[in-house]
Amino acid sequence: MDHYHVGIVVTDMEAASAKLSSLLGISWGPVMSLDAVEYRDEAGHDIVLPTTMRYSTGTPCLELILEVPGSVWARNESSNLHHIGFWSDSMPEQSDAFSTAGCPLQLCGRAGGVTPTSFAYHRDNDLGIRMELVDGSMRDVMQFLFEPQPSAD
Repeated sequence: MDHYHVGIVVTDMEAASAKLSSLLGISWGPVMSLDAVEYRDEAGHDIVLPTTMRYSTGTPCLELILEVPGSVWARNESSNLHHIGFWSDSMPEQSDAFSTAGCPLQLCGRAGGVTPTSFAYHRDNDLGIRMELVDGSMRDVMQFLFEPQPSAD
């Protein structure tokens, strides 16, 4: 597995991007916003949620995720470090291994009844953070998210 990003839940995508750019000199890729994405939760329920995110350029990346109250993407009072992301070339096997090791599946992508697809969040309750496995075959498809966003000029 290759570590490539850290996910942070934010309430305002533009404000968080601007603040981190100002503080850390970070540049950002484009915002990707999807109105309805199919997921499966830890109880095995199929759900649909909006998803908005963006990545910083450079490695390892910061990923900003827009808060969705009542979902896995909700801010909390102690930390909004949401997950540490890893590329995985054997996602179903690594997802099973995480679950077996006491880091249970919390949410994953699905395509109809097929899971996990695209990504899988596993929550470690001892550490209080999630590990995200992202299907390594998506690296090329996602590459545009890690490139500087063209200026609006």
